[in-house]
Amino acid sequence: MTASSTRSTAHEPHYWLMKSEPSCFSIDDLKKAKIAPWDGVRNYQARNYMRDDMRTGDIVLFYHSNCAEPGVVGVASVAGEAYPDHTAWDPHSEHPDPRSTPERPLWYMVDVAYVDTFAKPVTLRILKADPFFANMLVVQRGQRLSIQPVEKRHAKRIISLGMRK
Repeated sequence: MTASSTRSTAHEPHYWLMKSEPSCFSIDDLKKAKIAPWDGVRNYQARNYMRDDMRTGDIVLFYHSNCAEPGVVGVASVAGEAYPDHTAWDPHSEHPDPRSTPERPLWYMVDVAYVDTFAKPVTLRILKADPFFANMLVVQRGQRLSIQPVEKRHAKRIISLGMRK
C-alpha cells in the first residue's frame, strides 16, 4: 500500500507559499483567469511538493518574486490534484524539457484558484523584520525554492496582515 492510497480525501488544509514573477503570471492574472495551471516548475523538491503533498483545498500564499518589492500579495487555493505538466514536452513552451514525455512525465503541475488579493502586500522586508517569521523558509538566506510549505500559524498571520487596510 502506498502513502497516497492511505490518505483521506477530507483533510485539514496545508499551507503553501508559491512564487511567481508578476511579469510572467501575477495575482491579477489569476484573478482574471479564476483558475489556472501552475506550470513550468523545474525543481525536483517543488515538483514533489505538488505531486506528493498538495491536495485540493490547500491554501496558497501567492508570492510575487523578482520584482521591486517581493512579497505575499494574495491568497489562492489548490483546485485539483497534481497532473503531468505538458509544457515540459512542448518544445515551443517557455519551459521545455526533452527528458519528459507524455509516456514518462518528469514534471507535474496543479491548478490554483483565485481567492483574494491583499489590501496591502506582506513584503519580504516585513517578514524578515518580524521575529515571529524567523523560521519561515522564505526568510532564510539562500532559500530560492518556488514552492514552500508554510506553518498554519505563519499563514494565518500573513493573511491577517495582508487583509488590513
